[in-house]
Amino acid sequence: MKTSKILCTLCVGWLLGISIVQAQTFIPVWNGNMPNRKGVVVKDSIANERIYQVANPGIYTFLTSKAENKHAAVLIIPGGGYARLAYEISGFQLAKWFNTIGMNAFVLAHRLPQSADVKVSYKAPLQDGQRAIRYIRAHAKEYGIDVNKIGVMGCSAGSHLSACLSTINDDWSSVGDSLDACSYKPNFTILISPVISMDDAYVHKGSRDNLLGKNPSKELMDKFSCDKQVNASTPPAFLVHAMDDPAVNCM
Repeated sequence: MKTSKILCTLCVGWLLGISIVQAQTFIPVWNGNMPNRKGVVVKDSIANERIYQVANPGIYTFLTSKAENKHAAVLIIPGGGYARLAYEISGFQLAKWFNTIGMNAFVLAHRLPQSADVKVSYKAPLQDGQRAIRYIRAHAKEYGIDVNKIGVMGCSAGSHLSACLSTINDDWSSVGDSLDACSYKPNFTILISPVISMDDAYVHKGSRDNLLGKNPSKELMDKFSCDKQVNASTPPAFLVHAMDDPAVNCM
């Protein structure tokens, strides 16, 4: 009788489109060798579907089925003005959608630049992003991923970090282990409502203050104005923005 009830419940759930979502695997990207840290002990802080503190940077894996696998992957970087990570609405939900079209997805939880444990604020998010791409590329075979089909996608400030990964050529994630042999450059970029420029006329000031500090030098602002870093080696990008975006100027 119990077996019949269980089968009936599962059938009804299937008919109604209800699925049981398993917890995603979280993979730390550093193995006791995280650079750019002071040694201050910090704890993860999560509330209201936002991450406010990242103690251990890593990626949440969302793998498609073998039958549907298109052998491509995207690293998704949530937005949040470099003050928080909106991991659910601009991370997990997007990853689940990518799975429906046969793409593997990974959601990045990177250090926030104003963390008490970070030495150089603007380096930390990029270091974690570069390391994440290296990790995915190093394990591409076991995920059924083509190493030449690994992209990055972000929303708002997550788009800025995505653009930085695509345009800034400084390798800030080398730590002397086997992952250093893998490229940290994405093969394509998807930018949704991106923060791009650090110039006063266009900048999302909160993102700049959190990433570069209150009074950054012109040299630093130019370096993190990704439109000024595009060259022949920059991977192809798809950009989309809204004319009425109240937070990030698209003009």
